[in-house]
Amino acid sequence: MKRVVLRSVEPPRPVTTVRYVECQKNYAAAAGCYVFDGCREFMPSGALGNAAFTCAACGCHRNFHRKVET
Repeated sequence: MKRVVLRSVEPPRPVTTVRYVECQKNYAAAAGCYVFDGCREFMPSGALGNAAFTCAACGCHRNFHRKVET
């Protein structure tokens, strides 16, 4: 007798584009104030390693920039 294994097939995920826009890093958090640097868009400072996650404009990590999925 032959055994048949049935697997559920997940539907394909829709293609989304991710952009990182204005920087949300609060430079005066220790003082209890809100001060932002005004960086409007994430630009990687390099293509490899940690440089790909550092912004060339403000020097912040990519996680400080607001993520927009379209």
